[in-house]
Amino acid sequence: MQHIQEGSTLDQSVTPVTTAPFAPPRPGADAPRRVPEAVPERVHARGKFLWTGNRKLYLKGVTYGPFAPGDDPQGFDDPLRVDADLAAIAAAGLNAVRVYDAPPAWMLDRAADHGLRVIGGLAWEQHVAFLGEAARARRIARDARDAVARVAGHPALLAWSIGNEIPSDVVRWQGRRATERFLRRLADAVRAEDPGALVTYASYPSTEYLELPFLDFLSFNVFLEDPARLAAYVARLHNLAGERPLVLSELGLDARRNGEQAQASSLREQLRAAFDGGCAGAVVFSWTDEWHRGGTDVEDWSFGLTRRDGRARPSLGAASAALRQIPRTPERGWPRVSVVVCSRNGAATIGKCLTGVAALDYPDFEAIVVDDGSTDATARIVDEFPGVRLIRSAHRGLSAARNRGLDAATGQLVAYLDDDARPDPQWLRYLAASFARSAHAGIGGPNIAPPVRGLVAQAIAKAPGGPVHILLTDTLAEHIPGCNMAFRRDALVAIGGFDERFRVAGDDVDVCWRLQERGETLGFSPAAVVEHRARTTLLGYWRQQRGYGRAEALLERKWPERYNGGGHLTWAGRVYGNAVAGHRHRRWRVYYGQQGAAPFQPAVHRPPGLLRVLPLMPEWYLALVVLALGGALASDWIAWPLALAPLAAALVATLARASADAARAVFGEPGAGARGTRRRWLLAALLHVVQPLARLTGRLGHGLAPWRRGAHARLALPLPRRRSRWHERWSAPAEHRAALERRLGRAGRLVRSGGPYDRWDLEVRAGALGGARALLAVEEHGQGRQLVRARIWPRVSPAVLGFAALLGALALAAASDGSWPVAAVLALAAGTLAAWTLRDAGVAVGALLGALETPDPSPSEEGA
Repeated sequence: MQHIQEGSTLDQSVTPVTTAPFAPPRPGADAPRRVPEAVPERVHARGKFLWTGNRKLYLKGVTYGPFAPGDDPQGFDDPLRVDADLAAIAAAGLNAVRVYDAPPAWMLDRAADHGLRVIGGLAWEQHVAFLGEAARARRIARDARDAVARVAGHPALLAWSIGNEIPSDVVRWQGRRATERFLRRLADAVRAEDPGALVTYASYPSTEYLELPFLDFLSFNVFLEDPARLAAYVARLHNLAGERPLVLSELGLDARRNGEQAQASSLREQLRAAFDGGCAGAVVFSWTDEWHRGGTDVEDWSFGLTRRDGRARPSLGAASAALRQIPRTPERGWPRVSVVVCSRNGAATIGKCLTGVAALDYPDFEAIVVDDGSTDATARIVDEFPGVRLIRSAHRGLSAARNRGLDAATGQLVAYLDDDARPDPQWLRYLAASFARSAHAGIGGPNIAPPVRGLVAQAIAKAPGGPVHILLTDTLAEHIPGCNMAFRRDALVAIGGFDERFRVAGDDVDVCWRLQERGETLGFSPAAVVEHRARTTLLGYWRQQRGYGRAEALLERKWPERYNGGGHLTWAGRVYGNAVAGHRHRRWRVYYGQQGAAPFQPAVHRPPGLLRVLPLMPEWYLALVVLALGGALASDWIAWPLALAPLAAALVATLARASADAARAVFGEPGAGARGTRRRWLLAALLHVVQPLARLTGRLGHGLAPWRRGAHARLALPLPRRRSRWHERWSAPAEHRAALERRLGRAGRLVRSGGPYDRWDLEVRAGALGGARALLAVEEHGQGRQLVRARIWPRVSPAVLGFAALLGALALAAASDGSWPVAAVLALAAGTLAAWTLRDAGVAVGALLGALETPDPSPSEEGA
């Protein structure tokens, strides 16, 4: 351990702290607990950040130790030196210390006196295959509980890190899921002894695939000195963290190999990249060069902010200066922003929304409320907020209200909030900084449900169907939802604002598509958070989901080319949101590298199979109605089992999927394992059943039925085909594929390109049950002439055809028993399912044949 020696040099901005001597406890002895002189409030996680009470806490930390053990097994043998070090850490502008073992109570007392919080560690033999012996695993969990119990409830204790970088080959040997279950066991042990402490685990890129939704915040040790690469990886980690805070639990650079000035410069940029990227905190590795590991002192590394002799390095001043500038001001200053809140009878929530707007930490913004014909006290409540501009109009719908706000806005940026959303205090700073670093026309941020009381409200907050972001990459969005979206004003004006046919929902999807159609891009800022209140009643949730179904029907009429034959939109990107929900239906495989040695090991997710998603589709309920009709027509007790067996199987599949999703949504959140109740789980499962049914009623009521035929659908027999096409002008093979994809897009078909592991180049989906794939080959015939060959084959789900065959077999059995009504219904269901599947595949094959036969555009047409 090390302290700043008298006479050492600190950065000019750092003033050494002189602390009064105190009577330290004898190392290793049990000392009586005392009340610290400056007791900080305990920290809690809310959304993407850490908080003390209602004040956001940016965690600015440094690692401390581990040191060589002496009389004290944790290496804290000299309390006077520890106290001096903690004083110097606080004087440098840091507010947290991370240790790798359980801190003694007296150390937490002194940390609290200096206004520091401590992330305690649980040290155990994580470098070996610890799950190979059941007794070892039990002992690790028992030791963890004992360590936590000794200091449980201490106000200076910020969190417990239940592990640090379990080696990737150990995880690979034991199995990913087994390791995750053991870490869950340790987290439960910590919470059992100290329910008020946060729980995390310090992972690293070689095990980034570990899914640990039970953690309060995500911690990652990342040593990337290139600021651009670090910023890109931080964006990726935010997508792994989902709606939880992200903390870089180790970062730094070795001064021995890179030089002290390079260390200072690199550390400054690493800290900026971390906090600019929306991290809730960062921990520098380390305070001193003195470091002990594996029974020996490590002497060939020099990561410390201070040297072994106690003198400060330039990196201490650089880190201190960087941490004082959070969040950082863009080079061109802060642009003016217009915050527009549209409300229709929002008296119950708009007060909290405007309270959040009034508390925004931003130097230049205006607040505009557009009252869309409210009949309640909305206008009166708005008048209670000085400086808020109120625009009242007749009820014309959400899009019209957004356009009124756009017309009145004077800012370069226009940020939209729903009247039941409350922004984070730094919401506008993160949005404006993201605009300054990019050319995006629009940027959105996470929409996180605030803590709510009541069984119904808590279940709805975890129910499906809420507004989500669709991301093409970690930072590039395909869709940003209306409750938290901001645009460059000029870009919105250029497309004519919002389409006023969308009166309740769908306007955000439409405006995103129109901007992208003009060549604009959309971005995602993970720290630009708003707390968006979910519906609090079952009736309100039903109406919301039914309204979303209506919006889907309106969008399909305007954008038919974006919907398949079954009436479903297939997004090119992936859903951002709760980490548990985001991975709920995914299949995965891990890129381990040769012998598991890859430095970065992501989990590669694949789309779920059809059987996994069928119970989530609105049309699934139409199938249940048909099967129930077969049971109702059964004439005797012999026919009932034949008629009800398919219905029973379908209902079991529906309830099983809803129950599994509800369990992950309810109990996967941090700390919910001990608090979850059976009633809460049952209600959440019910909502997972109700949501697609509500969407179905809205879709059908506005003409979006699965049986309607898509415009200009060419039907071909779903058989394998071969085609060729002659070209007099040479093009790269990739351009031939892109041209075919463009022709399919102009024909209104949804196209997916094959990946590096696929033996096909394009896939066309014409419906929910069938599609077709194409493989291309380009032959060179000299003088720029080429022959493009295409092999086409249909794609249908064997499981769906098998289910149709089962229904057919049951129909035959019912007919042989003389139950003709049951046989007719089952035969109709089997025939409809098979015909629908073949029809979707036939339309997809026809689309590929049509695109191959479409002549190439002329050069002038191609340029246009």
